[in-house]
Amino acid sequence: MRFDEKVSYLIENLKCVPDELAQQGVEVLLQANETELAVVLARDNGMINRAIGILVDSGDYLWAALIAKNAGLMEESQRLYREGLSYYIDMEMYGRALSAASALKLPPDEIDALFRKGMEVESRSMNLGAARAMIDNAMESLEISLLGREDDLSQEVMLAMKAEREEMADRDKKEIDEIKKRQDYVDRMTNPDNES
Repeated sequence: MRFDEKVSYLIENLKCVPDELAQQGVEVLLQANETELAVVLARDNGMINRAIGILVDSGDYLWAALIAKNAGLMEESQRLYREGLSYYIDMEMYGRALSAASALKLPPDEIDALFRKGMEVESRSMNLGAARAMIDNAMESLEISLLGREDDLSQEVMLAMKAEREEMADRDKKEIDEIKKRQDYVDRMTNPDNES
């Protein structure tokens, strides 16, 4: 079987690859740059350590930690979240760092510091609109990770995020109102005949 045929076979039959072919299948999928599929094949065939190793090598500590957690490897999961937090901060990937911090149940002030650092980093390299979109995405990611949690820390973080969103919406509304006032003034000055 040619390499491309092997890849096609594995993709089409991912959920029913025979056990004796799974290990080789993982390697074939990796060679074909089908990392996510290789992880799924490894995970679904009990090769948890291999799946975690692939993810760590590709920098996806969050998924690696989740696989460890779902396999009952709680200490490994926590270790992966900690390593991921450090890695994501070093790589200035603050959305993912916030998710790792949340999973580690870090104190709200540490999560807030990460959030602000992410805003600072993004504002250096992006326009304000893009930075706002990044912040919104990070906040949504954090909220999703907190859904269903009833502990005090999670509730505090969710309340703080809600307040921050309301403040951002108020600032946006004021900026839009100010722009409209300026535009109305310019329109009146440039088209005095249109005044009623």
